[in-house]
Amino acid sequence: MTSGAMAFAAVDLGATSGRVVVGVPAGGTLALREVARFPNEPLTTGGVLRWDVRALYRQTLAGLAAAVRAAPVVSVGVDAWAVDYGLLRDGRLLGDPFHYRDARTAAGVTAVHARVDPAELYARNGLAQLPFTTVFQLATDAPALAHADRLLLIPDLVTYWFTGQAVAERTNASTTGLLSIRDGVWDAELAARLGIPERVLPPLVEPGTPLGRLTGEAAARIGVGAGGTGAAVEMTAVGSHDTASAVVAVPAADDAFAYVSCGTWGLVGVETEAPVLTEDARRAGFTNEGGVNGRTRFLRNVMGLWLLTESMRTWGGTAGIEGLLAQAEGVGDVPVFDVDDPRFLAPGDMPARINAWLREHDLPPCTTRARLVRCIVESLAQAFADAVAAASRLAHRDVRVIHLVGGGAQNALLCRATAARSGLPVVAGPVEATAIGNILVQARAHGAVRGDLQALRAVVAASTRPLRYEPAAP
Repeated sequence: MTSGAMAFAAVDLGATSGRVVVGVPAGGTLALREVARFPNEPLTTGGVLRWDVRALYRQTLAGLAAAVRAAPVVSVGVDAWAVDYGLLRDGRLLGDPFHYRDARTAAGVTAVHARVDPAELYARNGLAQLPFTTVFQLATDAPALAHADRLLLIPDLVTYWFTGQAVAERTNASTTGLLSIRDGVWDAELAARLGIPERVLPPLVEPGTPLGRLTGEAAARIGVGAGGTGAAVEMTAVGSHDTASAVVAVPAADDAFAYVSCGTWGLVGVETEAPVLTEDARRAGFTNEGGVNGRTRFLRNVMGLWLLTESMRTWGGTAGIEGLLAQAEGVGDVPVFDVDDPRFLAPGDMPARINAWLREHDLPPCTTRARLVRCIVESLAQAFADAVAAASRLAHRDVRVIHLVGGGAQNALLCRATAARSGLPVVAGPVEATAIGNILVQARAHGAVRGDLQALRAVVAASTRPLRYEPAAP
């Protein structure tokens, strides 16, 4: 990495793993180095699925200690998955956060819709009515909510532990269902109708907002500031919803693109200047989430690589995934299933559930692991292609290329299948798009890079070598 240049650390917490990545911008490019990677293992306590967020925090501290040893870090930004939250009282966490895959969320949908019609809810928050959305989760969490004085989404909670600043970054706040799609502030009237006390909703901040230095405890454990060997390190708000950061790092030359941010989930859509709130968009399951620079991410949630990783877990681990993907290359025609069927959301025996779906729809089950893997890949590719076509139509956007970023960019079979099924070229990469977007927003806030989103994307294009898949048959 460039000697003497400012370095920025991205804490990127995913639903299956977390990482700390250091980036140094210089000369119109960005040099990256991953300094830590660690698993994110949920807990099951009393039959309820929760996140072990304290373990994540400990791993993050260790990762940042490695980061400041590796480079002159001046700022840290935290991003994570959306919708899940911690409830606090007097600064103390009231319990481990619920996991969005816990089965309790379905009851919350019924409770909310009994008070607010789905069409009105969409007009107020612009979100697809997904059962794990924060507003639905809160409807099942009334006892804890009554005692809480603050609600913090996962990246905001980690930032709070770093700095003592209890704020809500706007891109992630937009996924809660409680942010007004019209003016970007908390919808106090909606919260009151749903019995959510306004006191729990923290002040909103924009990506790029300085959040102060790391507190004494965090600084000491990382080894910076007065109690350590390194210089003081600041926190900077980023697009803390991981997809918001990932979309910043799409290396597109213009706006005629769709994106697939593909990891545990596949987030598929287009970037717009304003939300799309038509009845057609609502019925098609599209959501309007906040982006960096005031943009809107108009997208559909697709089940994503969860289908593969949970299948591999059922089979006894993920070590053999590359070999199975290679075998799947040679498999002939396979049936395609609806990857977004709600039965696939919860943990469990994924291959059995997929084969049950196929039998129910008079399609042949997959009798080998390689065939099931090919079936998952082709089904995901079809879902991606359908979502891109729908986003283009509903947003009146000319789409000439699909940018597939995140871990799914490493899956050549998936990239080829997506190109074949969409009839559009697929540009795959960068894999670490979320960390790159996180770092670039920090770097811009500190003056290490300048310009609008197109300027940031030019840095990504100059720093990475994505692969291009043309829409030929796989």
